[in-house]
Amino acid sequence: MNEEDIRLKTLECVSCITKPCQVGCPLNNDITTFIKLVRNGKYKEAYELLLETTVLPSVCGRICPHEKQCQGMCVKRISYEAVKIGDIEAFIGDMAIKNNWTIESVPLKNKKVAIVGGGPSGLTCAAFLRRNGYNVTIYEKHNYLGGLLYHGIPEFRLDKLLLNKVIDKILKLGINVKLNQSIGKDFSLEDLENEYDAVFLGFGANLSSKMNIPGEDLDGVYGGNELLESNDHPNYEDKTVVVSGGGNVAIDVARTIKRKGAKKVYVIYRRSEKEAPAEAKEIKEAKLEGVDFLFQNNILGIYGKSRVEQIEVIKTNLVKKEGDGRLSFVNIEGSNYYLLCDYVVMAIGSHPERNIVNNLGLELDKRGRILIDKEGHTSKEKVFAGGDVTGTKGTVAFASRSGRNASYAIIKYLKI
Repeated sequence: MNEEDIRLKTLECVSCITKPCQVGCPLNNDITTFIKLVRNGKYKEAYELLLETTVLPSVCGRICPHEKQCQGMCVKRISYEAVKIGDIEAFIGDMAIKNNWTIESVPLKNKKVAIVGGGPSGLTCAAFLRRNGYNVTIYEKHNYLGGLLYHGIPEFRLDKLLLNKVIDKILKLGINVKLNQSIGKDFSLEDLENEYDAVFLGFGANLSSKMNIPGEDLDGVYGGNELLESNDHPNYEDKTVVVSGGGNVAIDVARTIKRKGAKKVYVIYRRSEKEAPAEAKEIKEAKLEGVDFLFQNNILGIYGKSRVEQIEVIKTNLVKKEGDGRLSFVNIEGSNYYLLCDYVVMAIGSHPERNIVNNLGLELDKRGRILIDKEGHTSKEKVFAGGDVTGTKGTVAFASRSGRNASYAIIKYLKI
């Protein structure tokens, strides 16, 4: 997108005094001010303003669910289209890469912090700590950084070459990295507590949850998170695949499978399209690519002699239950039907590796995630956590915010 296109997009913003878009942004970016700077051609100043709250503008500008966050709060959308905030943010992030604008930092202090996990929460926490003068080392189990940004989001949504440039810009702050290092295998939390002044845990939660229905152990049933992470897919040629779920993982894996040659791909979601957690534009793109959606349908079982042959589905109604923030689904008695298929992919949510979190000696919540306070502090004095491993709302911006806010808490703790 060229400068004139972006300038025209900035003209749509009326610079609301109340800044509802900023309220809608999980990172609380000062959107109206940075748009005004872009409109006036002050690109570097706009980038520096964004750096006060984020280090991932090129990424968030592309993959955030803007219609459910900043753009969803834009007052223009009442009568017109919302301002294309994501496009403008991505443009500024890309300008920073193109022009090699650096992220400023202060001289190193005599304090060391370990970051476990190189995904969006870990990278953001590391960047804000290093900018404030703390010596930071990231421990990552893979041989690359990025976490779900790298293996959870398909190439067609986020270019890996661009992602590598974003990560390199963060690392140029002077952040140390140790790859192929897994907590619980290559080192323990206790090891880090002994070596570092503080520890941040942001290693994610990438094991797919199950529906606890018959047939989930059949050959041909996969987890969506695992398929995206490993990129080790079966042969989908001339096959019918069912994806269970309505979030970003479900849409990403469905589009990936369709692009790999599946004859038919169904996304089955228990609620309506309006209630689907995935962004509307992603659902629209999936439909254009030939993915079929069965909203208000619920999978009751998966059947086959030794491998998947068909699923049993029931239609649902949506009802409002007292105390629930969204509509609940109820199965419609007698509306059962069967759908022939070759593979079923579970994409209804995720959880951390229990053998890891259970051995950390930390207090966990009822879902097996690390329990933290509002600042990201765990039950251990010098240990903080954020991102999916703590149950943070599953978008990149929310994960980044948890890492950034934990960095503030760590700085406060180390100053005491």
